[in-house]
Amino acid sequence: MADGGDGVTIKVVQRLAAIPAAEWDACAGADNPFLSHAFLEALEASGSATAETGWLPQHLTLEDQEGRLLGAVPLYLKTHSYGEYVFDWGWASAYERAGGRYYPKLQCAVPFTPVTGPRLLLRPDAGPDAAETLIAAMIELARRHKASSLHVTFPTPAQWQRLGDAGFLLRTGRQFHWENAGYATFDAFLDALNSRKRKQIRRERRDALTGGIEIETVTGDAIRPEHWDVFFRFYRATSDRKWGEAYLTRRFFTLIGERLAERIVLVLARKAGRYIAGALNLMGGDTLYGRNWGCSGDHPFLHFEVCYYRAIDFAIARGLKRVEAGAQGEHKIQRGYLPTPIYSAHWIRDPGFARAVEDFLVRERRAIAQEMEQLEETLSPFKREME
Repeated sequence: MADGGDGVTIKVVQRLAAIPAAEWDACAGADNPFLSHAFLEALEASGSATAETGWLPQHLTLEDQEGRLLGAVPLYLKTHSYGEYVFDWGWASAYERAGGRYYPKLQCAVPFTPVTGPRLLLRPDAGPDAAETLIAAMIELARRHKASSLHVTFPTPAQWQRLGDAGFLLRTGRQFHWENAGYATFDAFLDALNSRKRKQIRRERRDALTGGIEIETVTGDAIRPEHWDVFFRFYRATSDRKWGEAYLTRRFFTLIGERLAERIVLVLARKAGRYIAGALNLMGGDTLYGRNWGCSGDHPFLHFEVCYYRAIDFAIARGLKRVEAGAQGEHKIQRGYLPTPIYSAHWIRDPGFARAVEDFLVRERRAIAQEMEQLEETLSPFKREME
Protein backbone atom coordinates (compact mmCIF):
# COMPACT_ATOMS: atom_id res chain seq x y z
CA MET A 1 0.00 0.00 0.00
CA ALA A 2 2.60 2.55 1.10
CA ASP A 3 5.69 3.31 3.10
CA GLY A 4 4.48 3.82 6.66
CA GLY A 5 7.55 5.83 7.65
CA ASP A 6 10.37 4.90 10.05
CA GLY A 7 11.29 1.99 7.81
CA VAL A 8 7.94 0.20 8.07
CA THR A 9 5.67 -0.84 5.22
CA ILE A 10 1.88 -1.10 5.09
CA LYS A 11 0.36 -3.70 2.80
CA VAL A 12 -3.19 -4.73 1.85
CA VAL A 13 -3.59 -8.50 1.72
CA GLN A 14 -6.65 -10.08 0.09
CA ARG A 15 -6.01 -13.65 1.25
CA LEU A 16 -5.12 -14.47 4.83
CA ALA A 17 -3.44 -17.62 3.53
CA ALA A 18 -0.77 -15.33 2.05
CA ILE A 19 0.30 -14.35 5.58
CA PRO A 20 2.29 -16.96 7.55
CA ALA A 21 0.15 -18.24 10.40
CA ALA A 22 2.95 -17.92 12.96
CA GLU A 23 3.52 -14.28 12.03
CA TRP A 24 -0.18 -13.39 12.27
CA ASP A 25 -0.60 -15.24 15.57
CA ALA A 26 2.46 -13.52 17.05
CA CYS A 27 0.44 -10.30 16.69
CA ALA A 28 -2.99 -11.70 17.55
CA GLY A 29 -1.89 -13.48 20.73
CA ALA A 30 -3.21 -16.77 22.05
CA ASP A 31 -6.11 -15.72 24.28
CA ASN A 32 -8.86 -15.12 21.72
CA PRO A 33 -9.43 -18.02 19.29
CA PHE A 34 -11.48 -15.90 16.88
CA LEU A 35 -8.49 -13.72 16.05
CA SER A 36 -6.26 -16.67 15.27
CA HIS A 37 -5.04 -17.26 11.73
CA ALA A 38 -6.72 -20.69 11.86
CA PHE A 39 -10.19 -19.28 12.54
CA LEU A 40 -10.06 -16.27 10.21
CA GLU A 41 -8.50 -18.21 7.35
CA ALA A 42 -11.13 -20.93 7.76
CA LEU A 43 -13.79 -18.30 7.11
CA GLU A 44 -12.13 -17.48 3.80
CA ALA A 45 -11.13 -20.99 2.73
CA SER A 46 -14.63 -22.32 3.42
CA GLY A 47 -16.32 -19.67 1.31
CA SER A 48 -18.02 -18.09 4.33
CA ALA A 49 -16.31 -14.66 4.27
CA THR A 50 -15.31 -13.86 0.69
CA ALA A 51 -15.95 -11.30 -2.03
CA GLU A 52 -18.82 -13.47 -3.24
CA THR A 53 -20.56 -13.24 0.14
CA GLY A 54 -19.95 -9.50 0.45
CA TRP A 55 -16.85 -9.75 2.66
CA LEU A 56 -13.86 -8.85 0.47
CA PRO A 57 -10.71 -9.30 2.60
CA GLN A 58 -8.56 -6.16 2.80
CA HIS A 59 -6.33 -7.12 5.71
CA LEU A 60 -3.71 -4.56 6.62
CA THR A 61 -0.21 -5.61 7.62
CA LEU A 62 2.60 -3.56 9.11
CA GLU A 63 6.09 -4.89 8.37
CA ASP A 64 9.56 -3.81 9.41
CA GLN A 65 12.54 -3.52 7.04
CA GLU A 66 13.22 -7.26 7.30
CA GLY A 67 9.64 -8.12 6.36
CA ARG A 68 8.73 -9.18 9.89
CA LEU A 69 5.09 -8.63 10.79
CA LEU A 70 4.72 -5.99 13.50
CA GLY A 71 0.98 -5.55 13.35
CA ALA A 72 -2.15 -6.42 11.42
CA VAL A 73 -5.84 -5.57 11.12
CA PRO A 74 -8.62 -7.99 10.06
CA LEU A 75 -10.42 -5.81 7.53
CA TYR A 76 -13.13 -6.32 4.90
CA LEU A 77 -14.73 -4.23 2.16
CA LYS A 78 -18.46 -4.83 2.46
CA THR A 79 -21.48 -4.36 0.22
CA HIS A 80 -24.06 -4.97 2.99
CA SER A 81 -24.39 -4.93 6.78
CA TYR A 82 -25.19 -8.58 7.47
CA GLY A 83 -23.28 -10.64 10.02
CA GLU A 84 -22.00 -7.74 12.12
CA TYR A 85 -24.20 -7.58 15.26
CA VAL A 86 -23.69 -3.81 15.56
CA PHE A 87 -26.57 -2.54 13.50
CA ASP A 88 -26.14 0.37 11.11
CA TRP A 89 -29.07 -0.35 8.78
CA GLY A 90 -30.73 2.88 9.92
CA TRP A 91 -27.60 4.87 9.09
CA ALA A 92 -27.43 3.31 5.64
CA SER A 93 -31.09 4.04 4.95
CA ALA A 94 -30.84 7.65 6.13
CA TYR A 95 -27.70 8.35 4.10
CA GLU A 96 -29.15 6.87 0.93
CA ARG A 97 -32.44 8.77 1.38
CA ALA A 98 -30.32 11.92 1.52
CA GLY A 99 -28.73 11.00 -1.81
CA GLY A 100 -25.54 9.37 -0.54
CA ARG A 101 -24.07 5.94 -1.23
CA TYR A 102 -23.45 3.99 1.95
CA TYR A 103 -21.88 0.91 0.39
CA PRO A 104 -19.14 -0.08 0.03
CA LYS A 105 -17.92 0.39 3.57
CA LEU A 106 -14.87 -0.95 5.41
CA GLN A 107 -15.42 -3.26 8.35
CA CYS A 108 -12.75 -4.13 10.90
CA ALA A 109 -14.15 -7.21 12.58
CA VAL A 110 -14.23 -10.96 12.94
CA PRO A 111 -17.06 -11.90 10.55
CA PHE A 112 -20.23 -13.28 12.13
CA THR A 113 -18.68 -13.10 15.60
CA PRO A 114 -19.92 -10.67 18.28
CA VAL A 115 -16.93 -11.20 20.56
CA THR A 116 -14.79 -8.46 22.10
CA GLY A 117 -11.08 -8.57 21.36
CA PRO A 118 -8.23 -6.46 20.01
CA ARG A 119 -8.69 -5.22 16.47
CA LEU A 120 -5.27 -3.60 16.13
CA LEU A 121 -3.19 -6.75 16.38
CA LEU A 122 0.26 -5.78 17.58
CA ARG A 123 3.38 -7.80 18.23
CA PRO A 124 4.54 -7.04 21.81
CA ASP A 125 7.69 -5.29 20.55
CA ALA A 126 5.93 -3.40 17.74
CA GLY A 127 6.78 0.03 19.10
CA PRO A 128 4.70 2.94 20.39
CA ASP A 129 3.59 4.27 16.99
CA ALA A 130 2.38 1.03 15.44
CA ALA A 131 -1.26 1.43 16.49
CA GLU A 132 -1.51 4.97 15.14
CA THR A 133 0.10 3.85 11.88
CA LEU A 134 -2.50 1.12 11.42
CA ILE A 135 -5.37 3.48 12.26
CA ALA A 136 -4.12 6.00 9.71
CA ALA A 137 -3.75 3.24 7.14
CA MET A 138 -7.34 2.09 7.68
CA ILE A 139 -8.64 5.59 7.08
CA GLU A 140 -6.46 6.01 4.00
CA LEU A 141 -7.73 2.71 2.60
CA ALA A 142 -11.33 3.81 3.21
CA ARG A 143 -10.64 7.00 1.23
CA ARG A 144 -9.03 5.08 -1.62
CA HIS A 145 -12.05 2.80 -1.88
CA LYS A 146 -14.34 5.84 -1.69
CA ALA A 147 -16.06 4.03 1.17
CA SER A 148 -18.71 5.95 3.05
CA SER A 149 -17.39 4.77 6.39
CA LEU A 150 -15.07 2.58 8.41
CA HIS A 151 -16.41 0.54 11.33
CA VAL A 152 -14.39 -1.15 14.07
CA THR A 153 -16.70 -3.48 15.96
CA PHE A 154 -16.14 -5.21 19.30
CA PRO A 155 -12.71 -3.71 20.09
CA THR A 156 -11.32 -3.79 23.61
CA PRO A 157 -12.12 -0.75 25.78
CA ALA A 158 -8.53 0.50 25.51
CA GLN A 159 -8.49 0.28 21.71
CA TRP A 160 -11.99 1.82 21.57
CA GLN A 161 -10.70 4.83 23.46
CA ARG A 162 -7.61 5.02 21.25
CA LEU A 163 -9.82 5.09 18.17
CA GLY A 164 -11.86 7.85 19.78
CA ASP A 165 -8.68 9.85 20.31
CA ALA A 166 -8.02 9.41 16.58
CA GLY A 167 -11.36 11.01 15.71
CA PHE A 168 -13.65 7.98 15.44
CA LEU A 169 -17.22 8.26 16.71
CA LEU A 170 -17.75 6.06 19.76
CA ARG A 171 -20.68 3.71 20.23
CA THR A 172 -21.67 1.42 23.08
CA GLY A 173 -23.98 -1.56 23.26
CA ARG A 174 -24.52 -4.39 25.70
CA GLN A 175 -24.34 -8.13 26.00
CA PHE A 176 -24.89 -10.51 28.90
CA HIS A 177 -21.94 -12.33 30.46
CA TRP A 178 -21.58 -14.74 33.37
CA GLU A 179 -18.70 -14.05 35.76
CA ASN A 180 -17.06 -16.78 37.82
CA ALA A 181 -16.71 -15.55 41.40
CA GLY A 182 -14.52 -18.51 42.31
CA TYR A 183 -17.39 -21.01 42.41
CA ALA A 184 -16.29 -24.58 43.13
CA THR A 185 -19.52 -26.11 41.79
CA PHE A 186 -22.73 -25.12 40.05
CA ASP A 187 -24.51 -25.40 43.39
CA ALA A 188 -22.06 -22.87 44.82
CA PHE A 189 -23.10 -20.48 42.04
CA LEU A 190 -26.76 -21.15 42.87
CA ASP A 191 -26.08 -20.31 46.51
CA ALA A 192 -25.23 -16.78 45.40
CA LEU A 193 -28.74 -16.33 43.96
CA ASN A 194 -31.92 -15.37 45.71
CA SER A 195 -34.09 -18.31 46.68
CA ARG A 196 -36.74 -17.77 43.99
CA LYS A 197 -34.23 -17.74 41.13
CA ARG A 198 -32.32 -20.64 42.64
CA LYS A 199 -35.47 -22.76 42.65
CA GLN A 200 -36.36 -21.61 39.14
CA ILE A 201 -33.00 -22.68 37.69
CA ARG A 202 -33.10 -26.05 39.43
CA ARG A 203 -36.59 -26.63 38.04
CA GLU A 204 -35.51 -25.59 34.54
CA ARG A 205 -32.53 -27.94 34.61
CA ARG A 206 -34.71 -30.80 35.76
CA ASP A 207 -37.49 -30.13 33.25
CA ALA A 208 -35.03 -29.74 30.37
CA LEU A 209 -34.13 -33.42 30.69
CA THR A 210 -37.65 -34.82 30.81
CA GLY A 211 -38.49 -37.63 28.43
CA GLY A 212 -35.06 -39.20 28.70
CA ILE A 213 -33.04 -36.35 27.16
CA GLU A 214 -29.29 -36.76 27.74
CA ILE A 215 -26.54 -34.16 27.38
CA GLU A 216 -23.00 -34.79 26.25
CA THR A 217 -20.13 -32.32 26.10
CA VAL A 218 -17.40 -33.15 23.60
CA THR A 219 -14.14 -31.39 22.87
CA GLY A 220 -10.78 -32.07 21.28
CA ASP A 221 -10.25 -35.43 19.59
CA ALA A 222 -13.63 -36.66 20.83
CA ILE A 223 -15.37 -34.49 18.22
CA ARG A 224 -16.10 -36.63 15.17
CA PRO A 225 -17.39 -35.72 11.68
CA GLU A 226 -20.85 -37.00 12.56
CA HIS A 227 -20.99 -34.49 15.42
CA TRP A 228 -20.39 -31.70 12.92
CA ASP A 229 -22.98 -33.15 10.56
CA VAL A 230 -25.76 -33.02 13.13
CA PHE A 231 -24.65 -29.67 14.51
CA PHE A 232 -24.59 -28.13 11.04
CA ARG A 233 -28.12 -29.38 10.48
CA PHE A 234 -29.25 -27.59 13.64
CA TYR A 235 -27.29 -24.46 12.72
CA ARG A 236 -28.87 -24.35 9.26
CA ALA A 237 -32.37 -24.81 10.64
CA THR A 238 -31.94 -21.97 13.12
CA SER A 239 -30.29 -19.67 10.56
CA ASP A 240 -32.98 -20.30 7.96
CA ARG A 241 -35.68 -19.57 10.52
CA LYS A 242 -34.12 -16.37 11.93
CA TRP A 243 -32.19 -14.79 9.08
CA GLY A 244 -33.21 -16.61 5.92
CA GLU A 245 -29.68 -17.71 5.08
CA ALA A 246 -26.82 -19.39 6.96
CA TYR A 247 -23.57 -17.42 7.00
CA LEU A 248 -21.25 -20.34 7.66
CA THR A 249 -20.69 -23.28 5.33
CA ARG A 250 -20.34 -26.92 6.32
CA ARG A 251 -16.67 -26.82 5.33
CA PHE A 252 -16.03 -24.05 7.85
CA PHE A 253 -16.91 -26.40 10.71
CA THR A 254 -14.67 -29.12 9.27
CA LEU A 255 -11.76 -26.70 9.10
CA ILE A 256 -12.07 -25.35 12.63
CA GLY A 257 -12.58 -28.92 13.84
CA GLU A 258 -9.24 -29.82 12.30
CA ARG A 259 -7.39 -26.69 13.35
CA LEU A 260 -8.90 -25.70 16.70
CA ALA A 261 -10.17 -28.95 18.18
CA GLU A 262 -8.79 -28.25 21.66
CA ARG A 263 -10.56 -24.88 21.70
CA ILE A 264 -13.95 -26.27 20.66
CA VAL A 265 -16.64 -27.32 23.14
CA LEU A 266 -19.74 -28.92 21.60
CA VAL A 267 -22.73 -29.47 23.87
CA LEU A 268 -25.20 -31.90 22.30
CA ALA A 269 -28.58 -33.16 23.45
CA ARG A 270 -29.82 -36.61 22.55
CA LYS A 271 -33.17 -38.36 22.96
CA ALA A 272 -33.81 -42.04 22.23
CA GLY A 273 -30.38 -42.27 20.58
CA ARG A 274 -31.02 -39.34 18.22
CA TYR A 275 -29.43 -35.91 18.50
CA ILE A 276 -32.03 -33.18 18.92
CA ALA A 277 -30.03 -30.02 19.77
CA GLY A 278 -26.53 -28.63 20.01
CA ALA A 279 -24.48 -25.57 20.94
CA LEU A 280 -21.01 -24.58 19.74
CA ASN A 281 -18.59 -22.87 22.14
CA LEU A 282 -14.97 -21.85 21.72
CA MET A 283 -12.60 -21.62 24.64
CA GLY A 284 -10.19 -18.74 25.10
CA GLY A 285 -7.50 -18.16 27.68
CA ASP A 286 -9.96 -17.42 30.48
CA THR A 287 -13.35 -17.27 28.74
CA LEU A 288 -15.84 -19.67 27.19
CA TYR A 289 -17.54 -18.09 24.18
CA GLY A 290 -20.98 -19.33 23.23
CA ARG A 291 -21.47 -19.02 19.49
CA ASN A 292 -24.18 -21.01 17.69
CA TRP A 293 -27.21 -23.04 18.74
CA GLY A 294 -29.79 -25.17 16.98
CA CYS A 295 -32.60 -27.55 17.86
CA SER A 296 -35.13 -29.81 16.18
CA GLY A 297 -38.58 -29.79 17.73
CA ASP A 298 -39.94 -28.03 20.79
CA HIS A 299 -38.19 -28.97 24.05
CA PRO A 300 -38.95 -26.64 26.98
CA PHE A 301 -35.91 -25.21 28.76
CA LEU A 302 -33.46 -27.24 26.65
CA HIS A 303 -31.98 -24.07 25.18
CA PHE A 304 -31.20 -22.77 28.67
CA GLU A 305 -29.62 -26.07 29.69
CA VAL A 306 -27.48 -26.60 26.59
CA CYS A 307 -26.40 -23.00 26.01
CA TYR A 308 -26.22 -21.42 29.46
CA TYR A 309 -26.12 -23.91 32.31
CA ARG A 310 -23.80 -26.44 30.67
CA ALA A 311 -21.50 -23.56 29.71
CA ILE A 312 -21.37 -22.50 33.36
CA ASP A 313 -20.69 -26.12 34.39
CA PHE A 314 -17.79 -26.27 31.93
CA ALA A 315 -16.36 -22.90 32.96
CA ILE A 316 -16.40 -23.85 36.64
CA ALA A 317 -14.78 -27.21 35.96
CA ARG A 318 -12.01 -25.59 33.87
CA GLY A 319 -11.50 -22.59 36.17
CA LEU A 320 -12.49 -20.09 33.48
CA LYS A 321 -13.33 -16.55 34.55
CA ARG A 322 -16.43 -15.95 32.45
CA VAL A 323 -18.89 -17.14 29.87
CA GLU A 324 -19.87 -14.84 27.02
CA ALA A 325 -23.15 -16.11 25.63
CA GLY A 326 -23.27 -14.08 22.41
CA ALA A 327 -25.57 -11.31 21.27
CA GLN A 328 -28.95 -10.18 22.58
CA GLY A 329 -31.19 -11.95 25.10
CA GLU A 330 -32.40 -10.15 28.23
CA HIS A 331 -33.68 -13.54 29.42
CA LYS A 332 -30.05 -14.41 30.17
CA ILE A 333 -30.00 -12.02 33.14
CA GLN A 334 -32.23 -14.21 35.28
CA ARG A 335 -29.84 -17.09 34.63
CA GLY A 336 -26.82 -15.25 36.01
CA TYR A 337 -25.60 -13.49 32.86
CA LEU A 338 -25.44 -9.78 33.71
CA PRO A 339 -25.37 -6.73 31.40
CA THR A 340 -21.87 -5.95 30.14
CA PRO A 341 -20.89 -3.07 27.81
CA ILE A 342 -19.57 -3.69 24.32
CA TYR A 343 -17.98 -1.14 22.03
CA SER A 344 -17.60 -0.02 18.45
CA ALA A 345 -15.91 2.92 16.73
CA HIS A 346 -16.94 4.58 13.47
CA TRP A 347 -15.20 6.87 10.98
CA ILE A 348 -17.57 8.56 8.52
CA ARG A 349 -16.22 10.33 5.45
CA ASP A 350 -19.07 12.83 4.97
CA PRO A 351 -18.71 15.55 7.67
CA GLY A 352 -22.40 16.42 7.69
CA PHE A 353 -23.47 12.82 8.07
CA ALA A 354 -20.80 12.30 10.74
CA ARG A 355 -22.28 15.15 12.79
CA ALA A 356 -25.76 13.61 12.58
CA VAL A 357 -24.45 10.18 13.65
CA GLU A 358 -22.43 11.70 16.49
CA ASP A 359 -25.55 13.42 17.84
CA PHE A 360 -27.40 10.10 17.74
CA LEU A 361 -24.54 8.26 19.48
CA VAL A 362 -24.41 10.73 22.37
CA ARG A 363 -28.06 10.01 23.10
CA GLU A 364 -27.69 6.29 22.48
CA ARG A 365 -24.74 5.93 24.87
CA ARG A 366 -26.74 7.62 27.60
CA ALA A 367 -29.74 5.38 26.95
CA ILE A 368 -27.61 2.21 26.95
CA ALA A 369 -26.02 3.10 30.29
CA GLN A 370 -29.42 3.77 31.85
CA GLU A 371 -30.86 0.57 30.41
CA MET A 372 -28.00 -1.58 31.73
CA GLU A 373 -28.35 -0.09 35.20
CA GLN A 374 -32.10 -0.65 35.19
CA LEU A 375 -31.86 -4.21 33.88
CA GLU A 376 -29.39 -5.25 36.55
CA GLU A 377 -31.38 -3.50 39.26
CA THR A 378 -34.71 -5.08 38.34
CA LEU A 379 -33.76 -8.49 36.91
CA SER A 380 -30.53 -9.61 38.56
CA PRO A 381 -30.99 -13.00 40.26
CA PHE A 382 -28.20 -12.43 42.76
CA LYS A 383 -28.85 -11.86 46.45
CA ARG A 384 -29.04 -8.29 47.64
CA GLU A 385 -26.77 -7.21 50.49
CA MET A 386 -29.69 -6.88 52.91
CA GLU A 387 -30.61 -10.53 52.33
